[in-house]
Amino acid sequence: MTDKLTAVVVLTLAFLPIATFAAGGDAVLEESNIDRDDISSLQRGARNFMNFCSGCHSAKYVRFKTIGKYLELSEEQLVDNLMFNAEKTFETMNVSMRPSDAERWFGTTPPDLSLMARSSGADYIYNFLKSFYVDPDSPTGVDNTILEGTSMPHVLWRLQGYQTAIVTMHEDADGNVSEHFEGFEPVTTGSMSAEDYDAFVRDTTNFLAYISEPIRSERRKLGAWVLVFLFFFWIVASMLKKQIWKDVK
Repeated sequence: MTDKLTAVVVLTLAFLPIATFAAGGDAVLEESNIDRDDISSLQRGARNFMNFCSGCHSAKYVRFKTIGKYLELSEEQLVDNLMFNAEKTFETMNVSMRPSDAERWFGTTPPDLSLMARSSGADYIYNFLKSFYVDPDSPTGVDNTILEGTSMPHVLWRLQGYQTAIVTMHEDADGNVSEHFEGFEPVTTGSMSAEDYDAFVRDTTNFLAYISEPIRSERRKLGAWVLVFLFFFWIVASMLKKQIWKDVK
């Protein structure tokens, strides 16, 4: 498998509910702090998605034309930088990998990511991409503290590097032993610093949150104008009511 094909397998099985790392407690999610109105972040996120995700994951409910309009990208920029597996801007973001190959390589077909942020949450995606750790017992050599037992390899290892999970054992008064996740410890370094990798994941998460509801910003702007209209309409209606009923006692 080529590096490019390996790199595009991002977020497989992330559609499953948030899993606990151990029976002793729930996974704690760090806030992603995304900004869906940050056009520059969304542009970088779109680049990340197409370079690392689109080979295996589709986003079939959003069109390239829609992305270009909101992300302030010309048709030429769309074609040159994002449309690796499409010919027309009105096409949706379909997957490059054949379902049969996905079944053979990973045992399952990677999910469509159009609504991933709405179903699982942006914080879930952000933490999932940061939480791979070395596990010799896993077929892929890694596991994930957010989705224990995931079949997805750590496709971003060249950027983040590898890390191990620090787990401590605790025994309560009744003699029950539980595992508690304490944090990560780097094993190998990646091409990015921890801060740069966080920014990379945040931009990617931001883009996935955007495509889950492309009209969100327009809807919120329209909602504000509707509220302003209703406020002034209420004033006019109140004054009209007083004028009509002024002689009624």
